[in-house]
Parts: sequence; C-alpha cells; structure tokens
Amino acid sequence: MSALNLRLPDSIHRHIREIAKREGVSINQFISTAVSEKVSAILTEEYLSARANRAKEGALKRILDEVPDRPPLPEDQL
Repeated sequence: MSALNLRLPDSIHRHIREIAKREGVSINQFISTAVSEKVSAILTEEYLSARANRAKEGALKRILDEVPDRPPLPEDQL
C-alpha cells in the first residue's frame, strides 16, 4: 500500500470528515473509496467508448430487426 500526501481546501476536508463520520468509516477509507469509484467510472467510460468505436455501422439495426414485433407487456406500460 502507498502513502499519499494530499492538500485539500479546509471546506472540503470538513465535508469529508463529517461524511466519513456519518458513514462510520475513517477519512482514509472514505477517500480511498471515493477515488476508487472515480477511477472505475473513468475506466468504464474508456472501455465503453473503445467498444463503441469498434461497432460496425448498421449492426444494431440488424439485431433489432430480428426482435419479434409484439405489444409491450402490461408491466412495461405506464
């Protein structure tokens, strides 16, 4: 595990301290989780973008054309 010296504005530090206390976790755990969530979001966006760039034009339409035409289920209607 690595150590990181982080400088934060006092207001953000205060919010982190309050939220971490309310969530019952340490400040370190809170920040670690928050950074992990952000990294995951960025990596997911990059992955989906790369997948979208590999898509063949018209492929989705061909797949959707194979779906049978039928009325929606009652629970799918508003």
